[in-house]
Amino acid sequence: MMSEVPFSAFRAGMDEKECSVDMNRVAGSCDILFICLDTLRYDAATAEERSGGTPVLNRYGAWEKRQAPGNFTYPSHHAIFAGFLPAKEEARSIAEQEILFFPKSIGMGKKVPKGAYGFDTGNLVEGLHGDGYDTWCVGGVAFFDKRSALGKVFPSFFEKSYWNPSFSCPVKESTENQVDFILKRLEQNEDPRKIFLYLNVCSIHYPNYFYLDGEKNDSLETHRAALRYADGQLGRLFDGWKEKRGETFVVCFSDHGTCYGEDGYVFHGVNHPMVSTVPYKHFFL
Repeated sequence: MMSEVPFSAFRAGMDEKECSVDMNRVAGSCDILFICLDTLRYDAATAEERSGGTPVLNRYGAWEKRQAPGNFTYPSHHAIFAGFLPAKEEARSIAEQEILFFPKSIGMGKKVPKGAYGFDTGNLVEGLHGDGYDTWCVGGVAFFDKRSALGKVFPSFFEKSYWNPSFSCPVKESTENQVDFILKRLEQNEDPRKIFLYLNVCSIHYPNYFYLDGEKNDSLETHRAALRYADGQLGRLFDGWKEKRGETFVVCFSDHGTCYGEDGYVFHGVNHPMVSTVPYKHFFL
C-alpha cells in the first residue's frame, strides 16, 4: 500500500519544468482569449484537422490530446477558472502538467512554477482583473445564461458578462450571433485596458443535428459538422480581434467530450474515455 507522498517529491519535478509560454510576459502585455468549444470530442477535432474541415483552427497548430478536469461543464469550469486547464494526456502526476495559471493559495508548495501566472484570488479571472484586465464573458450553454442562480455563478467572476437567447444551444446560428456581438462590442469599446475574454461556444453541444441537412438526431457526424460551422465563425473573430487589438494570446480547448452510444454511454456527465479526452491548443494571434 502506497504511503502518502510528500509534496516535496512533486516540487522538484515542477521546478525543473518551464512553461512553453512565459505567462508573466503575456499577462499585462496583450489580450487573453479563452475559447471553450463546449463538448468537443478529441477524435472529432483531430478528424476534422486531418481532413481540412477546420482551416481556421489548423492555422494555429495541431490539437494536443488532453485530460478534461471534469465530465460536464460545471465541474470542468470550476477547475479551469481556478487555473487547472485540461492536463497533458501523458501526465501521470501534477508535476508533469504544464501550468500556465497557478493558484498560489491552495498548496502545491505555494511557489509559482517558472513562467506561470500566479494569482491568489478566488479564480484566475479575478486575478487578471486585479492586475488591470477588463474581463468579459460571452455565454452559451445554460451554466452561463444568468437566468437562474446556478447560471449566474460563472458570469459573476467577470466584470462584464453577456448572454441572450440567440447565443444558446438550440439556435443554429449561435456562434455567428456571439461573434457578431463581440465584434460590435469591440467597435464600441473605449476602455484602454487589456481584455480577458471567455467565450463559450455551444454549437457543438446538443442539439447539433441541424448542421447536416436531413438529419433528425445528433450523431458524431453532426457533431463534426457543428465544429466545421464554428471554425468558420472563429475565423471572423480572430481576424477582427487581431485587426482591432493586436497581439493576443489564445487558449482554445474543450471542457469535456460526449458519447453517442459508445459502450452504451450517451451524452456526458459520466466517466468514459470519449468524455474525458479533449482537444487543446494555445497560440498567439
